Amino acid sequence: MNLPKQSKLSDPESRVAFGEKLLAWYDEERRELPWRKDPSLYKTVVSEFMLQQTRVTTVLPYLERWLQQFPDFSALAAADEETVLKAWEGLGYYSRARNLRKLAKEIVALEEIPTDAKSWEGFPGIGPYVAAAVTSISFGKPVAVVDGNVVRVLSRLLSIDDQFRDGASAQRQLRPIAQDLINEDRPGDYNQALMELGATTCHRQTPLCTVCPVLQFCRSGSRGDAERFPRIAKRKIDRVTVERLWVVQDGCLLLRRTPSESKRLAGLMELPRPEEAPSLPKPRKNKLLTIKKRSIGNQAIEERIYEATLPQEINLDDCPDLFLMPVQDLDTVTLSAPHRKWVKDLLASQ
Repeated sequence: MNLPKQSKLSDPESRVAFGEKLLAWYDEERRELPWRKDPSLYKTVVSEFMLQQTRVTTVLPYLERWLQQFPDFSALAAADEETVLKAWEGLGYYSRARNLRKLAKEIVALEEIPTDAKSWEGFPGIGPYVAAAVTSISFGKPVAVVDGNVVRVLSRLLSIDDQFRDGASAQRQLRPIAQDLINEDRPGDYNQALMELGATTCHRQTPLCTVCPVLQFCRSGSRGDAERFPRIAKRKIDRVTVERLWVVQDGCLLLRRTPSESKRLAGLMELPRPEEAPSLPKPRKNKLLTIKKRSIGNQAIEERIYEATLPQEINLDDCPDLFLMPVQDLDTVTLSAPHRKWVKDLLASQ
């Protein structure tokens, strides 16, 4: 996708002026965030991993604790996976934590850290977005970052009327335009400024067009129809029902550790499903304790939690993924964030 000829930004001088206006605004208005204070390659990498699929306000306390526990690549590489996952507990998308640890191991083994985006895409968990962010911010490479914020800003600046299949498609298609607009003198600041504009001013709903520093370059903002963009097809929502068991026995709660081959929650503890071991009791409808709802990706999940009792004949040695965990020790294991909350609520109610 190329810059539309009717856009002001198709003119080279306007592109320069756009970048200058955006950077001047960023210098004055940017938020004080921990990865911008005393910046380092490690801080940039960790923050970019955490910020994928997660809001800044959620990330801030996690990043602070993380930097205290794992202050650099060497400390993270030396930590075992269980410790890393425990530190990540609550952020979700745990493959990010595993990949971050793997990346740290590869970094500390290198004689020289690469500075180009292509090389960074070869590290675990690094795609075009993170590679561009790291190399532009830490090494000054003129590589454009395109995330959801940038998609929104560019779609409105240029009034792009094409409908994108999904957010990932929009990012891929808009990457050449973003690259055309990159400020080569301050690429890291420019990328952060564009994302900052989307996060703080060019909101998804009710954008603050009247105070936008680059309104004069924005076709949709000038017309007053910015909320029409970007045009991304609505995702089909899959509705899923899951049954789980609540078994408390002798001060212990029955939990299941997700197997290591699981793509999503490997190594984390959750309340077990009855189908996960043939000897577990079947849910009895009159023992329904609660119904919880959550969303993962395009799935809307309804989780039904039933009170149950372990059969006397069950031998947990035959079920290596099942554990009777003392309630008083629950804080020592890593539960998925929703299950942590549900377990706490149910224990408090009993």
